[in-house]
Amino acid sequence: MASSLEEQLETARTSPHLWRIGSVAVLGSFISQMDATVVNVSLSSLTLELHTTLSNIQWVTSGYLLALALTLPLSGWLVDRIGAKALYLWCFSAFTLTSALCGLAWSANSLIGFRILQGTSGGLLAPMSQLIVARVAGKKMARVLGFAAMPILLAPLLGPVIAGALLRFASWRWLFWVNLPFGALALTLAALVLPNDQHERRPRNLDLFGLGLLSPGVVLFLYGSEHTSTPTGLTALALSALLLMVFFRWAIKKKEDAIIDLRLFRDDIFSAAVVTQFLSQGVSFAGQMLVPMFLARAGGLSPSAAGLLLAPLGLGMMLSYPFVGSFVERFGNRNVSAGGALTALAGTLPFIYLASHGLAGTLVVCALFVRGMGLSCIGIPSISAAYSSVRHQDLPMATTTLNIVMRMGGPTLTTISATVLGWRLAAHTPPLLSSAFGDAFVLLCGFHFVLFAAAMRLPRTVPSDPAHTGLSRLRKNPSGQSS
Repeated sequence: MASSLEEQLETARTSPHLWRIGSVAVLGSFISQMDATVVNVSLSSLTLELHTTLSNIQWVTSGYLLALALTLPLSGWLVDRIGAKALYLWCFSAFTLTSALCGLAWSANSLIGFRILQGTSGGLLAPMSQLIVARVAGKKMARVLGFAAMPILLAPLLGPVIAGALLRFASWRWLFWVNLPFGALALTLAALVLPNDQHERRPRNLDLFGLGLLSPGVVLFLYGSEHTSTPTGLTALALSALLLMVFFRWAIKKKEDAIIDLRLFRDDIFSAAVVTQFLSQGVSFAGQMLVPMFLARAGGLSPSAAGLLLAPLGLGMMLSYPFVGSFVERFGNRNVSAGGALTALAGTLPFIYLASHGLAGTLVVCALFVRGMGLSCIGIPSISAAYSSVRHQDLPMATTTLNIVMRMGGPTLTTISATVLGWRLAAHTPPLLSSAFGDAFVLLCGFHFVLFAAAMRLPRTVPSDPAHTGLSRLRKNPSGQSS
């Protein structure tokens, strides 16, 4: 009887309604992620039309990204307070409204201000999409998350393409106004399709002190990582380190009342998944910095030619991504994630050879295609393992934690790789490009190997009964009764 009920529940979860929920949930995340890159191609024209400098107008992009990070620590508390569906609708409404305001901006400063407001609301859409899908996916989590993450993967790539097409026929203001009809449609669908989760609310007091430490700490870290060559950037990194250290001590003391419950990391599966995600984002972003720079400086390619040569990376990711869920169901989380790490390493090793022997277009194309296929197989198994290792009611906290760590992984390894490259270039006069880039790619391959070791700590299959794993074990007294 119990088995029959379980089968019925699983059938319901994998019904077309589940895929409708996933499709609607990712719309907000897709639009917010696309808006992170949609303005990049118009920065030069914006400097002329708004009578400002390029260093000032770049805050249209930087301010948006930093605002995304600023609000991220609030997502878990807000979900517990008002519910995931209500928060999604509020954030999407605010994002759509601020998109209209961006299109009405009358100066560079007003546009930057509206973009910061837009990023503040958009920063919560990506974790909300993951959370909504994770709550309804059940044992099909890897397959559904793979489907749900596909638009998020494509969004940053499509942003500049869509922007270029719009700017051929319309003003830059339509880069933001185009969100209005899509926003209205997505809000209507979300109100009709997304499940009502008011019964899952667990209102708790807001940890204001922890929030005041964590949010500025993350923002200063991201800003400092992008400006390590300046005294301001180094100061930001130092302040970030101080704030985050104080936050860790505070969160350990506050336990479940903290804005982020660090006791989640006591679970082996969750901690392994978080480390894997951190390193996965890191090697991806570090590679996106090193490879184009190598093609341009050591290979002598123009920016447009280097960009075209990078296309196989995205193609490899897009071709393999839709199958990751079925791979996980067949081979297990650990095997797919670790296999993806090894495949990505195999696609990175040729660049050590290229750095010392000169550019070979065919080898670059093949290596990047293999690297893209490998990178696409790492994230979904580790994310699904993380979600499956915590109790259902702890999903909002797990979502917030995962997204914060993911955002910090890219800048961390990118900064380390850029620092090593700059140090090796400065060690020789004139600079020996082959030696410097060769060492940088050796370091990147080392990060890939560490990523493989982290992925090997994942379980082959996710826990079948998360209610008896992870954080829930910490909330039981010695007699086994819940405290």
